[in-house]
Amino acid sequence: MKIGFIGVGNMGWPMAANLVAGGFGVTAFDARPEQAARWAKETGRESTTDLAALGRSVDVVITMLPSGREVRDVLTRMDNGALVANLRKGAIVVDMSTADPVGTRELGKELAERGITLIDAPVSGGIRGARDASLAIMIGGDPAITAPIRPVLEKMGKRLFDVGVLGCGHAMKALNNFVAATNFAAATEAMRVGTAFGLDPAVMIDVINVSSGRNNSTEGIIKNEVLTGRFAFGFTLGLLVKDVSIAASLGEQIGVDNPYGRLTRERYTEARDTLGANADHSSAVQAWEKRR
Repeated sequence: MKIGFIGVGNMGWPMAANLVAGGFGVTAFDARPEQAARWAKETGRESTTDLAALGRSVDVVITMLPSGREVRDVLTRMDNGALVANLRKGAIVVDMSTADPVGTRELGKELAERGITLIDAPVSGGIRGARDASLAIMIGGDPAITAPIRPVLEKMGKRLFDVGVLGCGHAMKALNNFVAATNFAAATEAMRVGTAFGLDPAVMIDVINVSSGRNNSTEGIIKNEVLTGRFAFGFTLGLLVKDVSIAASLGEQIGVDNPYGRLTRERYTEARDTLGANADHSSAVQAWEKRR
């Protein structure tokens, strides 16, 4: 199976490298040609700047890009849609980005008209999970259709979940990140109130971590990034705002009221606008503290 991997950034680089280590032939493409060339040099594989040639040479295209907009651009718009125009019928596109699930279903219909199958398979686990191939992967698509691609995904992740039809993977990822973002906002708000009352924030986190309020943010992000003042978890506010916005918008699009989704989107948007999109998401607490 020949794979074209599009997007060899912080996450895509180690993910694509793990496919090489797993024995797959991989050709890299990136909007920054020098980045793809460095990846190819390090892994002993190939890179290309020619989307038409890439389409003709691969069975599977994997995208790991910032959002669904970039995915659509590279598949159907860049170089006049050269990539999709040159993929053979029966080819598979696996979008491992975090994208709008409604847009994913629309794109899937367009690709299906060309005989190309779209699968959404976003990931959770961060850069560390990408490096050690321990990502959780949420797969959207009929299992009968996604079965041939599972050996590829297994080289990048340890926990693979079939979560439903096309688009359900992206919905699951956005909703998971919404829950994580809400946990962080709630826990840091509790810390601010407790600290103002006279509690030691470090002791608060120790208590919460052996009590019912324990969550991923209290166990890791707050303890390691916030209390230390490091603010270097490795996930930006811009990306988190994108994710929680997808979750909030999904409820709006399907007519399900989600007030916490709207509030979480508002809070992180405020932090992004205050600190900048490239600020670490753990630093959001610094923006919120200014509201005292």
